[in-house]
Amino acid sequence: MDKIIYLDHAATTAARPEVVEAMLPYFTESYWNPSSVYTPASANRKAVDQSREIIAKSLGTQSQNIYFTAGGSESDNWALKAAAEAYENKGKHIITSTIEHHAILHTCDYLQSKGFEITYVDVDETGILKLDELEAAIRPDTILISVMFANNEIGTIQPIKEIGEIAQKHGIIFHTDAVQAYGQLPIDVDEYHIDMLSASGHKLNGPKGVGFLYIRKGLKLRSFIHGGAQERKRRAGTENVTGIVGLGKAVEIAFDTMEERTKKETELRDYAMNRILAEVPYCRINGDRKKRLPNNINISVQFIEGESLLIMLDMAGICASSGSACTSGSLDPSHVLLAIGLPHEIAHGSLRMTLGEETTKEDMDYVIEKLKEIVEKLRTMSPLYEDFVKKNS
Repeated sequence: MDKIIYLDHAATTAARPEVVEAMLPYFTESYWNPSSVYTPASANRKAVDQSREIIAKSLGTQSQNIYFTAGGSESDNWALKAAAEAYENKGKHIITSTIEHHAILHTCDYLQSKGFEITYVDVDETGILKLDELEAAIRPDTILISVMFANNEIGTIQPIKEIGEIAQKHGIIFHTDAVQAYGQLPIDVDEYHIDMLSASGHKLNGPKGVGFLYIRKGLKLRSFIHGGAQERKRRAGTENVTGIVGLGKAVEIAFDTMEERTKKETELRDYAMNRILAEVPYCRINGDRKKRLPNNINISVQFIEGESLLIMLDMAGICASSGSACTSGSLDPSHVLLAIGLPHEIAHGSLRMTLGEETTKEDMDYVIEKLKEIVEKLRTMSPLYEDFVKKNS
């Protein structure tokens, strides 16, 4: 395989060289525990504090509201479980959407087993939350609304400001899983009335195994990990200084380059989507065409299986992912695609391609040509396609 074209940036990204360079000293030279009292350790404490400042500035908040975690899933778990525990005397009702990441959905399942009631609000055919249903679902005992900033599969950006306003009006805590959006979109937690926000380093060219949770000042959330006094006694454990430094550097670069980078990704995304729609028969774009992440392309191709498409793309040196969950051992298609109204047979033939700043027009031209070849080949083996052609000839 001469070249690999990586189109799965929603799954993970490569750490930037500048990020790796910033991290290296903390593996060997500056290995001190930042909680220690001696002088070398204080430099590591300062490095952690600097990363916290960078992240806080990117969200328009203060550094004391940023808590480091091991990633997005931990941040999501912390936000939901801690809010449920802290405010259960007020009520045991939580609202979320039908298209959340499993870090939210499975945490909601857990909370339901503990006696909490969960309402799942529907989305429209483009994946945008139905605000009227959200407001109608609010009850006197509703304590938390959790809605993702942008969907990890179809890229649809939610009306976060409007959701935040609804939550604030009713005195309800609002959490957003911003793992896919952070670093791709400008976010101001005060403007959007966000009380908690989850993010992860490896989605924006930072290291894996590190993320953060923004917690608005005044929320009475208890410790998530018990032990030492780290993270202002809310998340015990020796700080991952190396990861935190890398995260801070990645955030700094992501926000410095955001405007130019996302403009390029949006143009390339739209170019590729338009070519696919024009040149691959019987396919559709999933998600809102405009209100979507700059780098997200999600298509459903009729009369093929997404798993077969992925395998053949891989053989051509193209790394992508499928909207279908069959690759993870499930026969059921993506819950997101079902939630936007796709029938099972179309949802099974879905493909997600997420671009990076290194992705070129030449890359996408190659991918589209290979996609056309593969779809044509798979359809020749499809009895469903054969029947469809006969009926329409």
